[in-house]
Amino acid sequence: MKGIIGAIAGDIIGSTHEFHPIKTKDFNLFNRYSMFTDDTVMTLAIAKWLCEDKDSKDVLIRCVKDFGNRYPNAGYGGMFKNWLSQESPESYGSWANGSAMRVSPCAWVAESLEESQRLAELSAIITHDHPEGVKGALATSDAIYLARVGASKDEIREHVEVRYEYDLDRTVDEIRPTYSFDVSCAGSVPESIICFLDAKDFEDTIRNAVSLGGDADTQAAIAGSIAAAYWEVPKNIAYKSIHRLDYFLLNAFIKFEETIAR
Repeated sequence: MKGIIGAIAGDIIGSTHEFHPIKTKDFNLFNRYSMFTDDTVMTLAIAKWLCEDKDSKDVLIRCVKDFGNRYPNAGYGGMFKNWLSQESPESYGSWANGSAMRVSPCAWVAESLEESQRLAELSAIITHDHPEGVKGALATSDAIYLARVGASKDEIREHVEVRYEYDLDRTVDEIRPTYSFDVSCAGSVPESIICFLDAKDFEDTIRNAVSLGGDADTQAAIAGSIAAAYWEVPKNIAYKSIHRLDYFLLNAFIKFEETIAR
C-alpha cells in the first residue's frame, strides 16, 4: 500500500516516543499506547480539502478548523490552538514543522510537480507563512511527488539540496548522537528526509526517524510520507495504523484514497 498511509503510520508509531525519546532502532513499532496525533488529524484535514475543492483557500481553512476543533487534544501547539479558535483566522508566521507533517496529500493529487508545489504552498501559508515554514512543506511535497513518479534517491537528494539548500549529505548515524527535540522546519525536515534517504525500506525509515530522539511522531510522519511514495507500506503496518483511526478519520482516509484512485 502506498499513499498518505505513510504519514499516518509514522505518526502513530512515533506517538509513544514524542516525549519519551530513544536513541535506538530496536523498539516495538506498536503498543497499547500508540495513537494518532495532530499529524494524522491535519493530514486528513488537507486530504478532505483536496477532495472538496483544491483551489479554494476558504475550503482549506474550513476543513483544517473543522478537523482541528473535533480533536482539541490531539497535540497542537499553542499558536495553532489560538488559530483554531478564531472566526476568521490569519496566518501567524510559523516556521514549525506542522506545515511539513500535513502536506503529503498535496503530492498525491497533483498532476505535475508545479501543481504539487502550488498546493503545498497553499496548505502551508494559512498558518505557516514564514519562509522556513513554506520551505519545509515544499521540500517534503517535492520529495514525495518525485518518489511517487519514480525518481531515484540520488535525484530526490539533488533536487532538494539544490532547490531548498538543505544539507542532506549526512547519515542517520552521524546525526543521532547529538540530535535533540526540534520542532522547526529547518531543524527537523532535512533530518526527516535523510531518514528516508538512509533507509532500506519503509519500516527502516520509521525506525530511523524515531531513533533520532527528536520530535518522533512528526519526523516519522514526514519521513514516512516520503517512504510510502517510494516503497510499499507493509500490510501489517498499514492495518495496525488504520485500525487506530476513529470512524470520522477513517472515512476521510477512505474518501481520499478513492479520489486518487480515479
